[in-house]
Amino acid sequence: MSIEKATFAGGCFWCMVKPFHEQEGIIDVVVGYTGGHTENPTYKEVCQENTGHYEAVQITFDSTIYPYEKLLQIFWQQIDPTDPGGQFGDRGHSYQTAIFYHNQEQKEQAELSKQKLAESGRFAKPIVTPILAASTFYIGEDYHQEYYKKNPTHYSLYSVGSGRVGFIKSHWEGDKK
Repeated sequence: MSIEKATFAGGCFWCMVKPFHEQEGIIDVVVGYTGGHTENPTYKEVCQENTGHYEAVQITFDSTIYPYEKLLQIFWQQIDPTDPGGQFGDRGHSYQTAIFYHNQEQKEQAELSKQKLAESGRFAKPIVTPILAASTFYIGEDYHQEYYKKNPTHYSLYSVGSGRVGFIKSHWEGDKK
């Protein structure tokens, strides 16, 4: 067993839990805030765009069962990596994408996956998702955790209405995660 953490910002954190959740080897997926300059930020503060934080998910996983490379593949398939201004209907810094690496191996794997995606020709625009060193991760409020389970109707309407579901289908349909 080799327990690691992975941290990804992919726009609204509600939509970033379900793809990773309940997979064999995934121990926990929590939503929260990272990359900013304010200690213990609240959702309201982050949404006001003055803390410098990203909405993100932090995944605790057993890399002998679920390798980091597979997490990266799932991450790329949940976002528009060419959008520097946010994700889908959500705009602003807190909704921008990023990969936060926890060690040198994760950094190298993230850079390689980004390079492969850029070279794949899947997107006409450049891949702008940065790869950054992980910093303090602040766990979000309880009502945001596992939102897709707690509020399935609103989650479904939001993920479709924001444009995320349509984008994923148009760019990744037929690909296996």
